[in-house]
Formats: sequence, C-alpha cells, structure tokens
Amino acid sequence: MRAHRVVIATLCLFAAGATACSSLAEPASAEASRIVPVSGVGMKQSFAPIVKRAAPAVVNISSKRTVRQQDVFFERFGLGVPRDRVVGSLGSGVIVRSDGVIVTNNHVIEGGQEITVALFDRREFPAHVILADERTDLAILKIDLPAGEKLPVMPIAEHPDVQVGDLVLAIGDPFGVGQTVTNGIISALNRTADPNGGAYIQTDAAINPGNSGGALVSMDGDLLGVNSFIYSQSGQSSGIGFAIPAVVVRRVVETAMGGGHAVVRPWLGARAQSVTPDLARAMGLATPSGALIADIWPNGAAARAGLKQGDLVTSVDGAPVVDAAALNYAFATRRPGETLKIGVRRAGADQAISVHAEAAPATPARDEQVIGGRNPLEGATVVNLSPAVAEEVGLDPFSRKGVLVFKTAEGKAHQIGMQPGDIIRAVNGRDIKDVHDLTNAVVTPVRLWQLTIERNGRQITATFPA
Repeated sequence: MRAHRVVIATLCLFAAGATACSSLAEPASAEASRIVPVSGVGMKQSFAPIVKRAAPAVVNISSKRTVRQQDVFFERFGLGVPRDRVVGSLGSGVIVRSDGVIVTNNHVIEGGQEITVALFDRREFPAHVILADERTDLAILKIDLPAGEKLPVMPIAEHPDVQVGDLVLAIGDPFGVGQTVTNGIISALNRTADPNGGAYIQTDAAINPGNSGGALVSMDGDLLGVNSFIYSQSGQSSGIGFAIPAVVVRRVVETAMGGGHAVVRPWLGARAQSVTPDLARAMGLATPSGALIADIWPNGAAARAGLKQGDLVTSVDGAPVVDAAALNYAFATRRPGETLKIGVRRAGADQAISVHAEAAPATPARDEQVIGGRNPLEGATVVNLSPAVAEEVGLDPFSRKGVLVFKTAEGKAHQIGMQPGDIIRAVNGRDIKDVHDLTNAVVTPVRLWQLTIERNGRQITATFPA
C-alpha cells in the first residue's frame, strides 16, 4: 500500500503561559519547530484542523475488469463453457490538481477496464488513466468535472523537511469502510524495501488493505508520500508501512502533465557498491558509509564527468550518501538535464565533481519484434537489451548484451514458461547477440529446439520438440 504524508503545524502551548513558550525557544533551526508536549493541555491538542483541510482531497478508487473463468472440475473432463467473471480492487487516491487530476498506486488500477472515483462528498465519476508507471507503482488519473468546478487539492510537499520522529497522518479507505484517518510518526527514511530498489518513507501510522494510493500527510497538510504497501505476516497493519516520497510523486505527475507516456529516470552511468565493514577497514574509513564506484559505462555521464573506478561517493548536493541505493535514488529522482554536485574521496583526498543527470543510453536500438512461426518462442515480444531497456524493466544496466523477452502472449513461449525479463543467450547452440540474430535463428523449422536463457542471474538450457 502507498501512503501520503501531511505536515501538521506545531502549536504553541498557550495555556502554559508566555514563560513556558519562551523557555522552549531555540535558535532558528530544523529542531526549533519541534516541541515535546510539556502539559496536559499540550496532550489535548488536536489534528482536526489538518484533517479538515486535507481529507477532502483524498478519494476512493474502485477498479473492475472482466476475466474468463472455467470450473476446474469440469475443465478436467473437457466439459463446460468458460464464463466471464468481474473482479475488482479497491484503493485510495489524492487530488493533486483542481481540474480532477488524481495520483494513486499503479497496482490499484492495473488491468482495470472500468475505474471509478468517489469524491469526499460521495459523488462518483468515471476516470481514465493518463500515465501508469510500474517501476514507481504510481498512476495518474483524470476525471471530467462539470464546467467551472474546482476540486480541493492536497499540495505536494515542495522541499519536505522530513525527519525520523516527525508526526504524520495517513488518510485512506481501509477495507472499504469509508475514509479513515490514522496518525503515527516517521519511523525511517530511504528504506529500500522492494526488488525495484525504490527508497520509501517508513511509518507506523496504521495502513491496511484499501489504504493503497492514499495520503501520508505532514503537519502542514502537505502530501509527503503515497501509501503503497505494508510489511505484515497477517496481511493487516503491524505498524510497518511504506510510502512513496513526494519527490517521486512530483516527478510522475510532472511527466503526465507534460504529455509523457513514461517516466525518464536519469542515470549516473556507473555501477556502485555499498561499503561493508570489511571494505571500510581495508580503505581506512572510520565508518562503513558511501558508495564505491565499481564500473563505469563508456562515454556515460559519470565517465564524462571524470569519475573513476575506486572513487568513493560520499555526498550528492550536500546530502550524505550512505550506500549505493542512496546514490541511485539521488539520481533517479532528478530531472534530466539537471547538474548535481557529487562529493568524492579519491586517494584519501576529498573533491567535488559536477555530473549532468541524463537518461540511460538506448544503444543498441530497441528493435521490438513479436516472434512468429513454429518454434518455442512463438508469441514472445523481444527487444535488444540496452541500459535504457534495463532501467525500464529493473535489470542491471551493466548486464551483457542480449535479447530480452519483454512480454509473452498466448503462444508457445507462454506455454513453455518463458517470462518477461528472460534474456535469450543461445538457440540450438548459436549465440544470440541481438534481435536480428534471434529472428534468423528461428526462421528455419527443426525437429528439436534447444534454448539457453538467463533468468535472475542463472543460466538455463532446455530442449523442446517442434
């Protein structure tokens, strides 16, 4: 589930008197606006003003699709007729533009043929998808409003000052019971909690099924993140929830509003590894922190900026880099064309290097094709593997070149178990370097086919009849 974060304004403890307020005064800093309650009056303060302002911008989203299903018992005997069945999903969303633009989780609407948005005032509108980004698990929807109507909006935090321990609210529609508000704190930042390597805000505010796509709200009433998923053995809230940060939400919304069909993620053009305690001792570091450059892509952004293998990246634009995930996240959330200042330690000396954020190179060309004919790959959509394609599907951009199975349809490839993300390495002992090699290798029918593929870093060879 995705959570949104709303900032709540800190209130001075008026009942404690001017003396109490002045005794808590501190120099202007990030901590100056954070005050621990010191009296019963402080404990009675309410989040109600923040909820009143933020809640109208949180909506309910339902998605329906029709699937064909056959009774398993009759199917075993070749009997019965497949029947259509309507399945649905329920989630939440946040209005980010007054003309009816809404952000939610991609998994809430994925595959949906009919999407309905229910507003705070219980009116319902059909919605269409402007952009769906599987990598970030975000989707941008649009509803058509009566002429001249403007909806309440939750502002996306521009430069969120987020710290562990800050109070937050989670607003959504858990279990379809209706809009619900829970509160908690920021438990951690920059959590890499899924295989895609995204960095999330962790919160202990109660998040349950149906909260997906809802708002994690700051004490200023701003959107800090979109509630996305939880860690739970029971499927219900256990106090460990994760939200997509506002900086990522803003990038996806900007892309959708700019007419883009996919989010372009800047790429450093270098492979980095986190510094382990053993590496830190070998390098003479006081703490195991930073991202060690292990490989450089030829003529990429890092190479042109002068980064080298063995460099230790310690910061990006002044923010500390604690590991490789933090470095990748810092680049992925920037806009192409921006310039970043990277702090580097090389041969014991610190220096600053300017690197331009740019998209991963699409070389070799994609050359997308659907394989036909009488062969085990029939029905598979394949593309040449490049850094751009690897970034798109979440693979290591430094993987060897090859042909990637992008998707499979109802064909032989689907029947034998080929999966999106498989890399085709050889056909009948013939090495496959690109899509042209592959189409030539399958053009002539044979009695037996031998395929070698790479899946999740493992190489598999299997033989199939024609």
